[in-house]
Amino acid sequence: MSETDAQAAAQWMLAQITDSRSHELFQMDAADHVAKHFDPGLTYVNDNGNLAISKEVLSAFRKMSEGTVIWERGARYWRLRNDRDPEGKRQAD
Repeated sequence: MSETDAQAAAQWMLAQITDSRSHELFQMDAADHVAKHFDPGLTYVNDNGNLAISKEVLSAFRKMSEGTVIWERGARYWRLRNDRDPEGKRQAD
């Protein structure tokens, strides 16, 4: 796994949010796609037995989506920021 691979996976994630009609990306769908189409080291099985995205990919994604994407913790998906989101927060409650 390289930094370039993590960047490419993060770029794919951002494109799914910015270019889709729904402007959202569910974590489960992202992890599944990254596992199938990118370096296998970019995902892992977490303590709950679920497929998860590596910290390298998530770090790259946070950097490239800063100010434009919000994490919806309860529903476990990312979406475009809207006017109702508090400025400076990256997560909706």
